[in-house]
Amino acid sequence: MSEDMENIENAAAEEQISEDDWAAAMAEQTTIDATPAAAAQPADIFPSFAPPSAAGGVMNELDMILDIPVQITVELGRTKITIKNLLQLAHGSVVELDAMAGEPMDVLVNGTLIAQGEVVVVNDKFGIRLTDIITPSERMRKINR
Repeated sequence: MSEDMENIENAAAEEQISEDDWAAAMAEQTTIDATPAAAAQPADIFPSFAPPSAAGGVMNELDMILDIPVQITVELGRTKITIKNLLQLAHGSVVELDAMAGEPMDVLVNGTLIAQGEVVVVNDKFGIRLTDIITPSERMRKINR
């Protein structure tokens, strides 16, 4: 019986210690919350992304990304065929696409539609003349659908 009483007293003492620790932690948090925001300065680890004050500053920031390569794709059309039909394709086979003749083609940058245009031939090479540029707000609307 005395062993049970001793266990109860130890449990009560541990509970008191943990309550005291909790009270101390809450007091410390209250002290931190009461400190004015001006006293807590953030670490200056990352460069500021604030708008530059001079017009030349914008160009300097853009210079950082101008040499990044992107993949441009012009999509003529799409289709789905079975593997059986795919294996039967040979030289001279015609694959029907979902796009109609004369429809504008999609111009994708890194897989994102950014414009539409029409095919042109310049010096025996194909090119695309842009006829419609997709605005960023239109792109966001298409993503949200």
